[in-house]
Amino acid sequence: MSSAVGEAADRDSRNVSDALGVTMLGACAVWPLVTSAVHGGRPEGVLLAVLALAAGFAAGRITGVLLPVAAPCAGALAGLVLTVTVRLGPGPEITPQLGHAGATAGVLTLSAGAACCAAWATSVPAQRVALWLLAAGVTAAAALLDSTTGAVTCCAVLVCSLAAGRLRHRGPALAASAVAAVLVTGLIWAAAGNALPGGLAAPLTDRLTPHRVDLWRDALGMVRRQSALGVGPGRFGELSTTAAQPTLSDGKPHSALLQTAAEQGVVGLLLLSAVFCWVLFALWRSQRPTPVVLTAGATLTALAAIAAIGNALSFTTVSVGAGLLAGLATARPLAEGPAAHGAPSACGRDLQRGDRPAG
Repeated sequence: MSSAVGEAADRDSRNVSDALGVTMLGACAVWPLVTSAVHGGRPEGVLLAVLALAAGFAAGRITGVLLPVAAPCAGALAGLVLTVTVRLGPGPEITPQLGHAGATAGVLTLSAGAACCAAWATSVPAQRVALWLLAAGVTAAAALLDSTTGAVTCCAVLVCSLAAGRLRHRGPALAASAVAAVLVTGLIWAAAGNALPGGLAAPLTDRLTPHRVDLWRDALGMVRRQSALGVGPGRFGELSTTAAQPTLSDGKPHSALLQTAAEQGVVGLLLLSAVFCWVLFALWRSQRPTPVVLTAGATLTALAAIAAIGNALSFTTVSVGAGLLAGLATARPLAEGPAAHGAPSACGRDLQRGDRPAG
């Protein structure tokens, strides 16, 4: 009886998670239409990103059930090959820091995370070693491609994934991911508002380039003038004095959070944050093993940091990859009941997730 009650409660919780996801993604698709109706603009880019994320998530949920090891392995290989052989976006290179570096770092980080997830998903020692080597190879490729950000984030994903094998409880680790995302957001916001101390502001500006920081300041100025609705999706390039300078520019502030806040207002920024929080919640409730879940959480947090300082989310490849990894890490087994097909009970799944059962 208690097992049946636990099963029902677990299904209800997963249904709530899915309903929240649909609501969040739907709101992220509707709000740009509202802001563009008020101020004008081109919401197509935002709508495409939302569609790409949803499609990737759905594909990950399906393939994660059918091919829990092969699917993330194939995704890791596809991302590596795509980065090495194919240019990730149209248009001219802006500068070494403002070109397609964000997309390259994002795809390589997702590839390393997918390889680590596949390594934890398999029970065959030889396969696990091969998949760890694949993740190390992705990290080496980032270094060879002069993607400093990608190399750093891939190393961070590898370290976090190895540490995840020793953790029993996923809640604190996922909470740490949320705190890390908040700290990065605060740092970027402070840099845009010229609120950092001089000892930190100067080296950070030199590393990110003054041009990028000037774009951030233009975006923050738009937030202050149009905090509720923003200036309209896709209109940053028209209104930014820095983007209008006679240099090669793609008309973007190269920060997902500042671009969202400038073009869609505070509401748009809150919706973007809500989607990230929903992904962490879905990972917490996932039935996949804890190392897989925590590896995916660390990877998506690293991607959020890349997107906060670059233009990674402007590329459909990155949005699809992020959704795919999240879907793989939250895929449900086909069997539901404990008595059918040898499926584990609710208590057993809690132990697998690393949570202690009550009592």
